[in-house]
Amino acid sequence: MLLLLLSPAAAAEPATGGAATAASDASERAVWVWPTASHRVIVAYAAPATRYGPGHRGIDIAAPIGSGVAAPAAGIVAFSGRVAGRPVLTIDHGDGIVSTLEPVASDAAAGDVVRGGERVGTVAVGGHADPDTVHLGARRNGEYINPMLLLGGIPHAILLPCCA
Repeated sequence: MLLLLLSPAAAAEPATGGAATAASDASERAVWVWPTASHRVIVAYAAPATRYGPGHRGIDIAAPIGSGVAAPAAGIVAFSGRVAGRPVLTIDHGDGIVSTLEPVASDAAAGDVVRGGERVGTVAVGGHADPDTVHLGARRNGEYINPMLLLGGIPHAILLPCCA
């Protein structure tokens, strides 16, 4: 069997010649924009071994305190406020996809509609992330996933038939 790695954009294109098609779920194919000017990941996603086990359920991106934070995709603000003393912004993007940004000071309120790339706040202080970083978490149907899948940072593997 041949393993072919494609960029998310290429994986979203229909396959030709009888090969299997890429995932049909539109939310898996949508590529988010980076919420910060920096694309430097300081702490990578680390999936927990169990639902309640230790891990890092998101990525921490370099971003100076006070710098702007953008919505990674269009959606509706689900929560804006403090959780355990840190400022958090959660956006529901539809199709079961939700993002969380922290620490982010924001004037947005639950119910506000935001566009992908629209400034929604500034990097603040607090939470588990190091100073001068912003944590981006992503959930699909309530389960944490690696945000890099939506940011286009991990190529999708597609298995193709090997021999005729």
